[in-house]
Amino acid sequence: METTVDVLIIGGGLAGLTSAIHLSKSGLKVSLIEKNEFPKHKVCGEYISNEVLPYFQWLGVNISELNPSTISKIQFSISSGKTINHTLPLGGFGISRYALDHYLYQKALANGCQIIHGTVDNIRFEDNEFTIFTNNNLEFKSKIVLGAFGKRSNLDLKLNRDFIQKNAPWLAVKAHYSGHFPDDLVGLHNFEGGYCGVSKVENNIINICYLVDYKTFKEYKNIEEFQSKVIYKSPHLKAIFENCVMIFDKPLTISQISFEKKEAVENHILMIGDTAGLIHPLCGNGMAMAIHSAKIASELIQSFLNNTINSRKELEDKYTQEWNVNFKSRLKTGRFLSKILQKEKLTTFLMQLIAIFPFLLPLIIKKTHGKPIILKT
Repeated sequence: METTVDVLIIGGGLAGLTSAIHLSKSGLKVSLIEKNEFPKHKVCGEYISNEVLPYFQWLGVNISELNPSTISKIQFSISSGKTINHTLPLGGFGISRYALDHYLYQKALANGCQIIHGTVDNIRFEDNEFTIFTNNNLEFKSKIVLGAFGKRSNLDLKLNRDFIQKNAPWLAVKAHYSGHFPDDLVGLHNFEGGYCGVSKVENNIINICYLVDYKTFKEYKNIEEFQSKVIYKSPHLKAIFENCVMIFDKPLTISQISFEKKEAVENHILMIGDTAGLIHPLCGNGMAMAIHSAKIASELIQSFLNNTINSRKELEDKYTQEWNVNFKSRLKTGRFLSKILQKEKLTTFLMQLIAIFPFLLPLIIKKTHGKPIILKT
């Protein structure tokens, strides 16, 4: 069965669902293909900067309905326990992907977006049009395809993307907990081989998500042994884990996470969210970037479909330019900070420097966060 749409979105995470809501709100015929059912937990830090709130308001997304935590402070520590505290310039909120993705999914459906549960087997681009084939024998024709299929996918291999050919040594672990933790705080705690984010999401739940290089992790039998012998060396993390009870049956994990540079456009597909570029979790802002990238792509697609943008090349060039203006520096800063935090002496030096010059921390935060996302008029 063949269906013709204005925009076909591959992937129903934050970026994919946000663009689906934006484009369908604007009256376009939109289909989205997502392999998983909703709701579903995902490995994620689950903190979002308040920069997204003006855009959410325009989309009709009322985040307060989900009872998120309100976060205004950050605490950063190195493995020795030395700590720096600061306020977040814009502040943010904590919300689980389980709750937020499901909410956005329902919003997209209410807007008239077609959502198909399945996977994309193949994409062809001929005569200025895409043909998309799915595993459940569906076929779509579309002028535009948005790639929102996450950090790593079989489609990356099929598209022969550069980053997928390189070694990706990072492993992420996440679980929800009950226990005591400040409502208004996001904690970022360094340990040997990685770092861990801790903050509350909706309904007083604590989200703990950490990133570790696989070389360090594989020396231990399992997650429990790794946590007790490595993570517990951080006095802050030891206290948090020992005073919390895991709600999940077992932690969620994702491996082969790559922070290599990615192209914003591949084979004429506009990439959004993690599919276009992944910022290190220590920067605490990947969710806001995914949402913002969806806005940028959606606005340019509207201009292309109403002929304000005159050619596909102009569309692709403008999107790449906008991506670089908004995110290139933030991604570069994230990679730089990650390299520092992997070296204990450099991390200690950075902490000492910030202790002497406290104004450096808000400058670093500013480099990894954006300004409030305002709609173009």
